[in-house]
Amino acid sequence: MANFNLNKVILGGRITADLELKQTQSGIATIQFTIAVNRRFQGKGAEDNQSADFITVRAWRQTAEFISRFFKKGSSICVVGSIQTRNWTDPQGVKHYATDVVADEAYFVDAKGENTPGFGDAPSFQTQPTPKFEEVSGDDDLPF
Repeated sequence: MANFNLNKVILGGRITADLELKQTQSGIATIQFTIAVNRRFQGKGAEDNQSADFITVRAWRQTAEFISRFFKKGSSICVVGSIQTRNWTDPQGVKHYATDVVADEAYFVDAKGENTPGFGDAPSFQTQPTPKFEEVSGDDDLPF
């Protein structure tokens, strides 16, 4: 059996609190925030219920700077990254465990002006017009 390892996460949700960009002692930009991701489930009977998971996300370097510049509390965001687990023992000897998402990429979700505080400061991306294609009269000259 082949050795197969894959750790990839894609999450979309809303940022739950104001963001604060920090620097490590060596000057590396970092940010940690929580996103609320809705989850649907079927309760007793046939009714659908909805709950939210609150997931801690960390980002580093340019990704952290991008998030702190263009997103705010309440903004919808899509992050792509990986799950990272960590543990530590506090001064009282109690062991703690945490699971976070380390974001490698972040994307806008809302359309410009749709409940996205600060989105107007973001760069605008314009699509190129669709090129016109020439009709091919016959397929005799095609190499396949």
